[in-house]
Amino acid sequence: MDVTQSVLTLIAGLGAGVINAIVGSGTLITFPALVAFGVPPVTATMSNSVGLVPGNITGAFGYRKELAGQRQRLLQLVPASLAGALVGAWLLLHLPATAFETIVPVLLVLALVMVVVQPYLQRMLKRRKAAKEPAIASGAQQGAAAEPPADAAAVPPLTRGRTIAVTLLVFLTGIYGGYFAAAQGILLIGFLGLMLPETLQRINGAKNVLVLVVNAVAAASYIIVGFDRIDWPSVLFIAVGSLIGGYLGAKIGRRFPPVLLRAVIVVLGIIAIWRIAGM
Repeated sequence: MDVTQSVLTLIAGLGAGVINAIVGSGTLITFPALVAFGVPPVTATMSNSVGLVPGNITGAFGYRKELAGQRQRLLQLVPASLAGALVGAWLLLHLPATAFETIVPVLLVLALVMVVVQPYLQRMLKRRKAAKEPAIASGAQQGAAAEPPADAAAVPPLTRGRTIAVTLLVFLTGIYGGYFAAAQGILLIGFLGLMLPETLQRINGAKNVLVLVVNAVAAASYIIVGFDRIDWPSVLFIAVGSLIGGYLGAKIGRRFPPVLLRAVIVVLGIIAIWRIAGM
């Protein structure tokens, strides 16, 4: 790798770190860059996953405020991401990419639709729930209900059926993330946004943690099984760039209002569909 390629790889890692923290599709910058520099696709996928882990760490750390109160839920979902990542890493090492290349654009379109309609669906569900609940007659009860809970960041409990559905979706996204990784954050935001009664920024914080788990497990699997197939100079430059980019992305993304964040997700999702379909 010459100096020009090294600098461009570093810049690609920086951009990927920023995008991963805000939305999640940074692989669509670093993966094509490595392939363009002559790195074989499977080697590029493995090297890219290892190099982006530092950016995932700084991105998740930058969203620590939005993660307040989500500890219990994440403890339930992290094993699903971990198991999915192991399956996906195994698939990468044993199966061709054609099947995933066919279904990924469809999944991304579905995820983008969910991101767009999420606020409308959540408002509809809240209205239905409120209509079923008995009205509060007592003035004292009304006063008590108006007081904020002791833990304002507490996570609302989910029904058993919804918990199972969320866990399954996180597991399936983990498989995809361990296999290819590109735009798994967009898929997670779409699924979690539809299933969880949370704000978009808090969902983005949870997404960063789950993506970190998937990428870390996949990276560890690649190192153990295919150490000699990884392009370590590329890993180094992507890692340095993504480490800085993840921190910057968290700083920027946390300031986005929900409408702007949704717009960014949709734009990057459309770009992701175009790039993946053309690979």
